[in-house]
Amino acid sequence: MAQRKLASKGKKKTARPARLEGGCYCGLVRYRINAKPLYVVHCHCGMCRRASGAPVVTWLTVDSKNLTFTRAQPVFFSSSSRADRSFCDRCGTSLTFQYKARRETIDVTACSLNDPEQITPRSHVHTASQLSWIRMDDGLRRYKSELGSK
Repeated sequence: MAQRKLASKGKKKTARPARLEGGCYCGLVRYRINAKPLYVVHCHCGMCRRASGAPVVTWLTVDSKNLTFTRAQPVFFSSSSRADRSFCDRCGTSLTFQYKARRETIDVTACSLNDPEQITPRSHVHTASQLSWIRMDDGLRRYKSELGSK
């Protein structure tokens, strides 16, 4: 798919495609997203670190109605009293995160996309719990907790 460059305040941005596809590592679970992401963020919270085994997880947020599992269903589990996560029960790939109080949106792991280069993170969230040995000098906005906080 050809992508066009958009000029914005002297910086070039890659246009985000309206359709994204991805899935788990072993290929059992596949999904399609039929809209542009609402947000794309790097999350530094402890819950994401523990669930992924990584120091930071990049998520893209979409309207739940725009996410369709096209091959197999992931396993969903309640990772806390506030949220559910999903993963492939064969290979363990982390796939989604969803607040129980906000079922209209769902977060999808950016690196489970077929081509993660199709999206561009715009900020960091939960930086108050960021590991001290992580240095990401990318110039993106940083929020101590949720998106929109300071």
